[in-house]
Amino acid sequence: MERLSNWYFLENSAIDFILFVAIILVGLILRRFFSNTFSKIVLRFFPHSSISIQDCVHLLRKPFELLIFWIFLYLAAQNLHIPDTWHWVSIENFGIRFLISKAFETALILTITWIIIRLMKVGILVAQVKWQGIEQKSKQQFIPFLNDLSLVFIIAGAGFVLLGRVFEVDVVALITGLGLGGLALALAARETLENLFASFTIFLDLPFVVGDSIQVGAISGDIEKIGFRSTRLRGNDGNLIVIPNRLLTSQSLENLTERDYRRAKFNITCDLKTTPAQINAAIESITAGILHENLCKKKEPKVVFEGFGPYSLDISVIFFVETKDLSVYQQTKQRINMRILEILEQEKITLASSVSA
Repeated sequence: MERLSNWYFLENSAIDFILFVAIILVGLILRRFFSNTFSKIVLRFFPHSSISIQDCVHLLRKPFELLIFWIFLYLAAQNLHIPDTWHWVSIENFGIRFLISKAFETALILTITWIIIRLMKVGILVAQVKWQGIEQKSKQQFIPFLNDLSLVFIIAGAGFVLLGRVFEVDVVALITGLGLGGLALALAARETLENLFASFTIFLDLPFVVGDSIQVGAISGDIEKIGFRSTRLRGNDGNLIVIPNRLLTSQSLENLTERDYRRAKFNITCDLKTTPAQINAAIESITAGILHENLCKKKEPKVVFEGFGPYSLDISVIFFVETKDLSVYQQTKQRINMRILEILEQEKITLASSVSA
């Protein structure tokens, strides 16, 4: 031991180097234990059925192990000192020691920010598990929005801490300056702010939720994600449609999923030579054929002699299919249309041509 105490390298004894390496090794060995313990402590704040310990450890292990490494590295470095022959200036003055200190502080702040983000991810995962099921759709759509909004605030907060701690910027004065320039910023980002406020309106009014089919003007599709700037729709042909939220709150919007019925309306143009008896028989048969469908019984169909066209006698057909599913509606409409064709053939009714006889 005395021999180790008397052996020096770069003005540090062998015992100093041994303590430095030993503390680093202890940190590397114990970091897994500390990360698992921290994950178990976090897990106690959530219901046991919400998230497994494996998922919690998977999210928190890497950032917390990195934090443990920085802590043990700092403790180990206390056993070493910089040789006077290097002529490094003090840590208060600009130089290598100053840069190393600021780099360490930056790494520590970024690591803590990473842990906070992962803690937020744990909360998001718990919410996803808790809000499963169709009855929780209104809450499920809030998860991506909450995730994005939390990331913005966490990263902004970390940025202010970096400016204040590392770059020694007066954060209070900076925020005050931003407040004075807020009007110019608001004018420059007017559309972004409109979309942000529109997103809050969507979450408060709930005109639609994720999974609903909507139509806005000529655009229609299924809601995939509601963000704090835009909403993503999946069109009927599979294309992705991105609509700014301000457009969804500033014009009429039709929620196709919320309707209980789908309506079919069309005219049957009969030849001018069709007799009244044929038309009466066709109307009765078509009405009976529509009511034969179970999904069309609740709301009475309307089959009437509409009137006289330039080259036709028109029968108006309106019926309602009690379904929200487009494919079920189309299949029902197809069966009714085929039945109408059979009725027209049975009554020997021919469809009118656009060319006058």
